[in-house]
Amino acid sequence: MYAMNQNVPSEESVQQKITNQLAGGKHNRGQILRQLFFSTLYLSAFTFGGGYVIVTLLKKKFVDDLHWIDEDEMLDLVAIAQSSPGAIAVNGAIVVGYKLAGIPGVLVSVLGAILPPFIIITAISFFYNAFKSNFIVQAVLTGMKAGVSAVIISVVFDMASGIVKSKDMINLLIMVIVFIANYFLGVNVIWCILGAAAVGAIRTAIRFHGGAAS
Repeated sequence: MYAMNQNVPSEESVQQKITNQLAGGKHNRGQILRQLFFSTLYLSAFTFGGGYVIVTLLKKKFVDDLHWIDEDEMLDLVAIAQSSPGAIAVNGAIVVGYKLAGIPGVLVSVLGAILPPFIIITAISFFYNAFKSNFIVQAVLTGMKAGVSAVIISVVFDMASGIVKSKDMINLLIMVIVFIANYFLGVNVIWCILGAAAVGAIRTAIRFHGGAAS
């Protein structure tokens, strides 16, 4: 799942690997694009339970297996995907694809991400009346809900663990306040994200001006 991996290479080594592959010419660039397409196609085809589940699989594929993205940067990409309008699975494919191969990477990643649900939902729509009253199908969907819930809990736990391990008190405070505001007070998630983004922007501006002054 979205577990911390001590063997994940540094951002410099990841960038160097991608740079070397792209520098190899059209063959290596085509190889990266093919890998992006088939990876997102596979992940999209076997991801059930919404976009948050694919976060775990994107991390495992591109950070743990391929070592194309470092873990901290993957968290940043997930934050961008989550805070942007649209489905998080497609947004995630966009930011990962652009990071690795620019606009062509975006195109192949999005195509890979949307093809499986498009084909599957189109096929199911023709047999919806038979599926909705079928006991076996309903039992399978109920079991899948339990598994998906466990995956989402795992993602939340591992991402929160990374924030706790950073020992940044402001980030910890933001996480607690946003959770209370959304879960207990019913504040819309959009306002929570915008508020957290504003705090992050202010902190970055203060650090920038502080560094420039010194």
